[in-house]
Amino acid sequence: MTALDIHSIVDPLRSVVGADAVLSARSDLLVYECDGFTIEKNSPDVVVFPTTSEQVAEIVKICNQAEVPFLPRGAGTSLAGGCLPVGGGVMIVLTRMKEIEEINLRDRYAVVQPGVVNIWLTQALKGSGYHYAPDPSSQGACTLGGNVATNSGGPHTLKYGVTVNHVLGVEAVMADGQIVQIGGPAEDPPGLDLVGALVGSEGTLAIVTKVWVRLTRNPQGFRTMLGIFESVEDATNSISAIIGAGIIPAALEMMDQGILAALEDAFHFGFPLDAKAILLIEVDGLEAGLDEQRDQIIQLCEAEGAREVRMADGDKERQKLWKCRKQAFGAIGRLSPSYCTQDGVVPRTKLPHILRRITEISSKYGIRVVNVFHAGDGNIHPILLFDERDPQQIKDVLQASGEILDECLACGGSVTGEHGIGIEKVEFMKKMFTEGDLAVMTNLRQALNPHNRLSPDKMLPTAGACGIEQKHPGRRAAL
Repeated sequence: MTALDIHSIVDPLRSVVGADAVLSARSDLLVYECDGFTIEKNSPDVVVFPTTSEQVAEIVKICNQAEVPFLPRGAGTSLAGGCLPVGGGVMIVLTRMKEIEEINLRDRYAVVQPGVVNIWLTQALKGSGYHYAPDPSSQGACTLGGNVATNSGGPHTLKYGVTVNHVLGVEAVMADGQIVQIGGPAEDPPGLDLVGALVGSEGTLAIVTKVWVRLTRNPQGFRTMLGIFESVEDATNSISAIIGAGIIPAALEMMDQGILAALEDAFHFGFPLDAKAILLIEVDGLEAGLDEQRDQIIQLCEAEGAREVRMADGDKERQKLWKCRKQAFGAIGRLSPSYCTQDGVVPRTKLPHILRRITEISSKYGIRVVNVFHAGDGNIHPILLFDERDPQQIKDVLQASGEILDECLACGGSVTGEHGIGIEKVEFMKKMFTEGDLAVMTNLRQALNPHNRLSPDKMLPTAGACGIEQKHPGRRAAL
């Protein structure tokens, strides 16, 4: 946008949301130049903070009249560049839409605005006997609107499912400025599953401004264990043994030696620093069967070579264990000035193989990689440590990431489990899907977003990715 274009759109935007809810100064816009995927940066031309669906609709209409691109943003915790304004334009930040509008325990749903932080709903439900199940590791910062956009997961989705399994309906502003409601509090509405299409569409089909989420009854009890292993392979074999025995834990998380050192330095939990891997295992449900499941899991882990299996002694210790797991990424700041978190999926039985390949790729590029991930469903999160001030390290990280994701596909897996495609993995869509599959996705996008002004150059290679290639020739090729 030129300076004249900016002036022409800023005043109308201010008339909708107020002068204090529009940013256009360069120094202010720098805050929004990237999300959690810091390798790619580009500032929007204008940032606007609506507080109602009607304001979002008016902003969209103004953008369409001026023929400028626009995209939604929540807390900016996306790890795939989903919030990157590739071609500039207007960024619609939804963090001021932060009300929990309704909690209905009898019908087991809540109505939330997109700027509600995930953990706020957990806190609001405390003592009610219910909870909202999806719990991403970033739940202390990420918003529910962002969770809907990327179909986020979390440690407990092994048993309870990802975000789409807990969204009953949405209110959304379409690319032309219409406000629509799709689904709602009633279970299984008739017709096409348009809610399922919107959840995980990364803001390319509509801007979600309200969400009806399903509430889940709290389990009677928990048993939380820490399995300590002399090798990564023993740990991954234990994962397959547990699932193969017909036990579906509420969560089954793995951390390797590299991440353990950072966590111990940060939280002083007492992790054995000589262990090559640990498993954080939790079963929940009716009290009557939990001890039996616990004992069976301990036996299975010991049969696969576990050095020790510790039990969390009470809720306080359980909460501390989960604090360590969910703040693992924060602890990585002690290891490196920058890091890139990958998000691939492989069949559980392929975990030993993919972790060996990650080690080989780490050695090949001279990049340190640590691992903490959702082992129960094969959703790996290798964390590549580097210094983004060094262009060669950036190139190496991108190439190493590409090789890891290619290996996930070779194992019959996916290049994303919960972070989304964003701009980071656009070219991998051609490897995951046929031309026919991509054509169907493109047709849906064109039907709902015909001018491609809403979140352009995201997710689908047929929709673009040219913006990044023009800014950084060859960078996309590095993947």
